[in-house]
Amino acid sequence: MSSLLVAVRRRFCVAAALVALAVSGCAAGPPTASAPVPPPVGGGLDYQLGGAYDPPTGVDVVVRDSTDEPAAGVYSVCYLNGFQTQPADSERMLADSPELILTAGGGPVRDENWSDELLFDTGSAGKRTALAALLLPQVTACAAAGFDAVELDNLDSYTRSAGLLTAEDNVAFARILVTGAHGEGLAIGQKNAADLAGPLSELFDFAVAEECDRWQECGLYRAAYGDRVLAIEYADDLREDFAAACAVPGRPRSMILRDRDLTVAGAVGYVYERC
Repeated sequence: MSSLLVAVRRRFCVAAALVALAVSGCAAGPPTASAPVPPPVGGGLDYQLGGAYDPPTGVDVVVRDSTDEPAAGVYSVCYLNGFQTQPADSERMLADSPELILTAGGGPVRDENWSDELLFDTGSAGKRTALAALLLPQVTACAAAGFDAVELDNLDSYTRSAGLLTAEDNVAFARILVTGAHGEGLAIGQKNAADLAGPLSELFDFAVAEECDRWQECGLYRAAYGDRVLAIEYADDLREDFAAACAVPGRPRSMILRDRDLTVAGAVGYVYERC
């Protein structure tokens, strides 16, 4: 499940020059036989991380978990938790690769909102290489399954690391994963971390933005990625105001409202609206 922004927003100042330095000169290499193609501009979006179901009429882009099959007949994005463990894998990783989990005070650092997700330690080149050995096969599996792109969640994990990680650390790891995705012919999306959207638009192919209207960040993504922004708002915060969000000039063209649990169509609590 994706890590979501909470009402009390903790922000860390990141020097734009440092992030730009981390990104510059780091293109993903020459195009492959099947060059990555970003999502269709303004395509109807559905965000199905809670389980796969037939997309609503008019949907052109579907994001699904890597454990599900891509949606047939539409542009399909594969969700991967790129910077934290999946809940089902947390205990196994602690046992098998504890050195790759960020620790503080003698214990693993957990996501403050999803306590069963542990932060990866991206703080050294050696650890980033070891983490890539675990993540890149998952990227390859997304390509083999027939997905068109990958979404990497929790790029902003450094903001929850008690100062132990930096934006540079995560950008350096992201660069490895972007190179791997492009080598498989997959486009790859920046997930959240709006403050880094400007420099990272030179690295990623599109952006996936949760609650950018709520946090007044849509403009940052649009300035960096233009129309290549997939935007998701959540009904527990914005249901009564979603029409207003859709009416904002310059809002992302692919914007939807979903229930926060991302339940399947027909389930109790399911919400889906599209601008």
